[in-house]
Amino acid sequence: MATEVREPQTSRPRSRAGLDINEGPDGLIIYDGTNDQVHYLNHTAAVIFCFCTGDYTEEAIAEELRACFALEKLPASDTAACLATFRHEGLVD
Repeated sequence: MATEVREPQTSRPRSRAGLDINEGPDGLIIYDGTNDQVHYLNHTAAVIFCFCTGDYTEEAIAEELRACFALEKLPASDTAACLATFRHEGLVD
């Protein structure tokens, strides 16, 4: 069984300009007018998205998420998966 070895992500994700971002009862509602798509982010994804300012590395975002939710373990893989989805959907650069 092969195990994937992943280098630490040092990029600094930044939310894409031109998104219409609104708070909703369960997180964020993001409208992407370029692609005419609406994205609904739950509270956890919303926290991660809010740190996509270009000032934080992926690891730093995971650290902030751990502090925000008082988690014992660093949610590195969950944070990476969420950011990968954001990249795939064109929400972050």
